[in-house]
Amino acid sequence: MNKLNLAIIFGGKSVEHEISLISAKNIMKSINKNKYRILPIGINKNGSAILFSDENCFENYESPKTIKLSVNKSLGNIYFKFGSNKIIVENNDKYLTENIDIVFPIVHGTGGEDGSLQGFIKSLNIPFVGSDVLGSSICMDKVITKRILESININVSKYIVLRKNDTLDLDKYIDILKLPIFVKPSNTGSSVGINKAKTKEQLLNFIKEAFEFDNKIILEEYIKGREIEVSVLGNREPIVSIAGEIIPQYEFYSYKAKYIDENGAILEIPAKIENNILTQIQNIAIKAYRELECYGLARVDFFLTNENKIYLNEINTLPGFTSISMYPKLLSYSNITYSEIIDKLINFAIERFKEEKNIKRTYT
Repeated sequence: MNKLNLAIIFGGKSVEHEISLISAKNIMKSINKNKYRILPIGINKNGSAILFSDENCFENYESPKTIKLSVNKSLGNIYFKFGSNKIIVENNDKYLTENIDIVFPIVHGTGGEDGSLQGFIKSLNIPFVGSDVLGSSICMDKVITKRILESININVSKYIVLRKNDTLDLDKYIDILKLPIFVKPSNTGSSVGINKAKTKEQLLNFIKEAFEFDNKIILEEYIKGREIEVSVLGNREPIVSIAGEIIPQYEFYSYKAKYIDENGAILEIPAKIENNILTQIQNIAIKAYRELECYGLARVDFFLTNENKIYLNEINTLPGFTSISMYPKLLSYSNITYSEIIDKLINFAIERFKEEKNIKRTYT
């Protein structure tokens, strides 16, 4: 059987660069080498794309704080041809060409899961894992996500949108949302730039900090409840996993709790919730997944109050694949192994690509 040339793209210019490297390392370690020939493509922090000689292209892999791309494994910078599945690799004034059959983009955060990378890969006419441009960009933007969810009668927390240069009215925000208030950049993932303000002074400081990461931010009411997550896998007929619960050991499920401190949160799988509540959460997850144009995979995060009221917090279209990430852990509980998850994601990507090729592009 001929192997598929699978380009795994990782790194990127976002603040989640290191987490992307860890996710890529885990994917490459678990993938079925009898089916796929891996082409590791790293994007460094200045935006250059590099083809590496093999999957051992990381230094300090054990540390999410210091992991980085290994320049010793570089085969050279690569260039893409629009409309072509070929890449050109430049190495010491020599050029070689590689074919790409499919792409697994695992670039987290801005420039990776916001639709920009997906649009670029589409222009190359190559199938890729995960949501398309529209679903990626919608789910990356917390404000747009909430507005669409509200329109289809899915509960979300009360919120206020701020843009740079808006005149601030802290007393008004506190009156509407009540303290504590969560302050979030609208377009970042993994809790980057997110803080919980308990005082008026903190609210002002956290608003300033959030604007360092985005030109649009969101203030959210604090929902006192349990943090429940499910994994969704598939295209038009997706499946949804059992629910897991995040029990943060910090003030909330912060970047540090997710990725840096292995003891930053307790992951309880399955979550101890009633079957009828689980069914409601799973049904809401599927409804949101379809309405927000998600494909391939997503992790859907909820709050569950003591009164069993369900709020959808966010949808992550490119969840982490680290050793402590909830997405693969939840599916593993349903007896879908790490390797099988990757296989299914690749098949879903090829399926969607074939569907799109059948759409008419000319009219006479």
